[in-house]
Amino acid sequence: MRARIADQPLFLLMMGIAALAMFLPAAHALYIDVEDQARAFFYSGTLLLVLTVLIAVARTGRPVRRDGMWNLLALLGGFTVLPAILAVPFHDALRTTSFLNAYFEMVSSLTTTGASMFAPDRLSPSLHLWRAMVGWLGGLLMWVAAAAVLAPLSLGGFEVTASGEPGQTETGGKMGQVDPQQRILRVAWHLTPIYAGLTLALWLMLLVGGDRPLVAISHAMSVMATSGISPVGGVENAGSGLGGEMVMALFMLFALSRVTFSGDTLVGARVSVFRDPEFRLGLGLALVIPLVLFLRHWSGAYDFDEEQNFLQALHALWGGIFTILSMLTTTGFASADWAEAQSWSGLPTPGLILLGVAMIGGGVATTAGGVKLLRVWALYLQGLREMERLVHPSSVGRSGAGSRRLRRQGAYIAWIFFMLFALSVTVFTLVMAWIVRDFEQALVLTIAALSTTGPLVTLATETPIVLVDLGVAGKLVMCAAMVLGRLETLAIIALASSDLWRR
Repeated sequence: MRARIADQPLFLLMMGIAALAMFLPAAHALYIDVEDQARAFFYSGTLLLVLTVLIAVARTGRPVRRDGMWNLLALLGGFTVLPAILAVPFHDALRTTSFLNAYFEMVSSLTTTGASMFAPDRLSPSLHLWRAMVGWLGGLLMWVAAAAVLAPLSLGGFEVTASGEPGQTETGGKMGQVDPQQRILRVAWHLTPIYAGLTLALWLMLLVGGDRPLVAISHAMSVMATSGISPVGGVENAGSGLGGEMVMALFMLFALSRVTFSGDTLVGARVSVFRDPEFRLGLGLALVIPLVLFLRHWSGAYDFDEEQNFLQALHALWGGIFTILSMLTTTGFASADWAEAQSWSGLPTPGLILLGVAMIGGGVATTAGGVKLLRVWALYLQGLREMERLVHPSSVGRSGAGSRRLRRQGAYIAWIFFMLFALSVTVFTLVMAWIVRDFEQALVLTIAALSTTGPLVTLATETPIVLVDLGVAGKLVMCAAMVLGRLETLAIIALASSDLWRR
């Protein structure tokens, strides 16, 4: 059975998983006595499952293209074509929106962006569950694809560590010798229990903390997938309170480095979590930036009529830590104490700080988006090396010295990616500015999409951006930016420049 599954293309496997996933919201809708929505999900899931089985049977005996580039192409199809399939039951169940809005919602969920067109009270519990499930499956897809698809091609951040060139399969070593389809199944078999187990543990903790079951499971799946999807409009409206935020912050640490949950990728010698440069850099940023905002209170204390008490100070500090960590991991949740942190620091809307933190992003091969911490670390080491050469021009060293995870040209490739990311921000900002006629909104929309941090559209500006008012062009551009932010520019360039199209 496993051999037969391995003979199927990656996109067909994703179709089968999507079909099976539709039966869960169907059962949930039936349980809460919303039969029309239950039928929408059940019929869509059944039809998709039958179609998947028929395609699999028709392909029996045909050779499978066992090439990493084909899997990368399937991954691109998964983020562009699959959301149209996932949007069918969503559109049929909601009935009061266009199919484009439903497609946008599914692209946002599957890419773990979490930008929503709908107010929480407009969607039923079953639709909230479906959004959270799609985001959770998108996070699992990135966990698996990072090790099974991107790592062998030296993409997704692995170009900084691997010996092969970006977009080129490494022929030497274990990864180059394993069949791509078998690698996908093996990685999925290894990581799915870990991913599901962590989600289950967080769900139980949030239940104990006082959240309702739907809210708890949605927030648990959103934290693990860093999607920021919430059926109540954010964790500030949840029932678990401060305890729930502390637990979620603990689980957000898994998005700072892949070393926290797996050692299945070519990242050099295995190191402990607290010696991993990504984890240490991410933890440092999550602590230093809120501390700076916290200490700013005394430099501008004359703006306040009275001094806040010690308890308020602790709430302000925690609000900054949780929100910055959430933005760094591109989850996008804001603490219930974030307003207190803003008031304490004297910054009414520190949008630029949130945008900058989200652009940095989390760890390589995690569910987080952004530039990634390992690339920032490589550029930091290169900066230290250049300053050392200014003091000692004759010193001998190499780019990335001081970290066994970085290749010789790691900083150079990280800089290339950073320039490509900056170019993407520029292009999409100009296009969005032409559409929305507002540069600030265009910049926020672009960074929210490219960093897969959708909640920025409501947190980074004084007036929340209403996505449903974007128009057809704006929604399609946002979808393209979300897919590009999820797969990254280097992967798209490698896919476009490969010899795949000449076969």
